[in-house]
Amino acid sequence: MNEPNNISRRIFLKSSAAAVSVAALSNMAGGRVSAAALSAANPENDGQSKATVFFTNDLSAAGLRKLYARVNQGMTGKIAVKLHTGEPNGPNIIPREMVKELMRDVPGGVIVECNVLYNSPRKTAEGHRTVIAGNGWTFCPVDIMDEHGDVNLPVKGGKWFKEVAFGKNILNYDSMLVLTHFKGHALGGFGGSLKNIAIGCASGKVGKAQLHDSDGSSWPSGPDFMERMVEGGKAVADHFGQHITYINVLRNMSVDCDCAGISAAPPTAPDLGILASTDILAIDQASVDLVYALPEAQKADLVERMESRSGLRQLEYMKELGMGKSGYELVVI
Repeated sequence: MNEPNNISRRIFLKSSAAAVSVAALSNMAGGRVSAAALSAANPENDGQSKATVFFTNDLSAAGLRKLYARVNQGMTGKIAVKLHTGEPNGPNIIPREMVKELMRDVPGGVIVECNVLYNSPRKTAEGHRTVIAGNGWTFCPVDIMDEHGDVNLPVKGGKWFKEVAFGKNILNYDSMLVLTHFKGHALGGFGGSLKNIAIGCASGKVGKAQLHDSDGSSWPSGPDFMERMVEGGKAVADHFGQHITYINVLRNMSVDCDCAGISAAPPTAPDLGILASTDILAIDQASVDLVYALPEAQKADLVERMESRSGLRQLEYMKELGMGKSGYELVVI
């Protein structure tokens, strides 16, 4: 096992309480994880202030709306809803009807996206709009934020960047709801709230190339990429300050990102539920912990994807940059 995998294993052993019996964490029906037991088992929750992460296993529009109501205090002014709208006919994206119902609670909310760096119809704004309409995102406005250019946002305390290019229209919003389909990822190991704002808000032509350190023909991964991605996410989180909040939907968790579209591997982990928090590190940490606490056969593919890509470095580096708390209280709704 190489060093990145060793790092990932050590992070897991610390953050997910691997020595705790999985049976003690899996007392919900169908092998689903008990959120209360998981929170109690996480050693990061001892002797430090904790973030609050809300959890429901109600994977419906009603469940989504209930959790948003717990974390929407900072949602003021014009609200951007950062959502992965998917490649053509993507099978694993958050269901449109769930999002449509949620938007009733986000007056004037606008779904926001940016173009992509890889070869896809979503590489141009025109092609991207065609995919957005074809995938059913027609019930509210969708803003391709980099359609008319980029804006550089500062990275405070970064070692890779002083600034990163994001879609110019990010400046048009006062608040951001980060609505994330939590899943695996071919380069990032996993895609949570951090990836959604870092890669998802970076401009297609400039910002995504900066974060990937790529010209579009090569796609390096590993710990350095995780750190670069975290610094991109920090720029967005700092930009919105107290006016950004996070929801992770843990369903259809393929090892592949929604950018894989219909070629994504079928999910082998069970659907778990929805998490919400105002703390980006806590929500991604809790999402990873829920996966790791599953029975071996259910978690094996996702865990292999996370560890083989050094994906857990995301969590460690977020903590190093002071982006949130890895200790959390999981409140079941």
